Amino acid sequence: MVDRSAPDYSLSAYDYCLPPQQIAQFPVSPRDASRLLVINSSQSHHHSYFRDLPQWLKPGDLLVLNNTRVIPARLRGRKAGGARVEVLLLEERSSHQWLALVRPGRKLQPGATIYFGQQSPTPELTARVIATDTETNGRILEFEPTQSRSLEDLLNHLGEVPLPPYIEAGRTTPDQYQTIYAELPGAVAAPTAGLHFTDRLFEQLAAQGIGRCLITLHVGVGTFRPVETDNILDHAMHGEWIDVPASTVEQIRATKARGNRVIAVGTTVVRALEAAAQGGELGAWQGKTDLFIYPGYGFRVIDGLITNFHLPGSSLLMLVSALIGRERLLQLYDQAIQAGYRFYSFGDAMVILPEATAPPPEAEPQVDGV
Repeated sequence: MVDRSAPDYSLSAYDYCLPPQQIAQFPVSPRDASRLLVINSSQSHHHSYFRDLPQWLKPGDLLVLNNTRVIPARLRGRKAGGARVEVLLLEERSSHQWLALVRPGRKLQPGATIYFGQQSPTPELTARVIATDTETNGRILEFEPTQSRSLEDLLNHLGEVPLPPYIEAGRTTPDQYQTIYAELPGAVAAPTAGLHFTDRLFEQLAAQGIGRCLITLHVGVGTFRPVETDNILDHAMHGEWIDVPASTVEQIRATKARGNRVIAVGTTVVRALEAAAQGGELGAWQGKTDLFIYPGYGFRVIDGLITNFHLPGSSLLMLVSALIGRERLLQLYDQAIQAGYRFYSFGDAMVILPEATAPPPEAEPQVDGV
């Protein structure tokens, strides 16, 4: 039985103070020149650089990466009277229907029409609000088909890659917010732990006998929406689409059979793999997951994690706390702040190696499932 009064379940327990100047506004160049905080035991940590990752891993280790690609999900339009509207597409519901966050939301009720692009002689793209989504407080938009161009082509033409709100406009380019292995479009935010990899680094890792494989989790509102309940056990994750292919499952099983380690690149990979193992054993799986991982969770698949530094009170911070312990994680964050690390999407990274992870709980608590 979960003790709801335990400190690990209070939202305020996941707060910390970050000087604004340490919020990274642009990535370093080259990408693997970012700093890397290495946690390689239950007591020690080291300051390194991401380009030195091979020296902290072992031959036979397997990196699992998320190959989702960020789509140009932000659209700027107008209502019939000329008032401006901003739309953030979250997920495709059918060939012409999308779940979206809209601003101003209260004035865009079902029946409202939004026009995008050039308005003369006719709008390039038109969408109608057909329903309200209570789970996200978003809107279901239905885009009108056009004869000349596909909806995908128009969205790519009119949309913008949505950068996080704490990144100042004009400080970076859309390509910098994609991993170099991004392949399958569908995310509205990048799996940022993967932004540090370069082709040169992948070559060095391969030469050392470190493998890699892929999953897909299309990052959506479930990942980036903050936890707002005082007790985190009351938080409900919004479902996100994942694909854990059979080829990846085979590589993971072979790695573990050899006694080697599975290292997730990013919290989205952790959620995808652990969701695919909720039946007790990892298997190929495709669908939506609302898995919420917080302290007390017993990991079934991953052994270690490469991740960025996350926002206070975020579900991502809680996931990493489940792996290493909340108190120690916040102590490491304090050390990183004192050492001048850069935080959030374009910031520096940490690697949590298996020797540093918290021991599994005696009895696994209830968690939200797939």
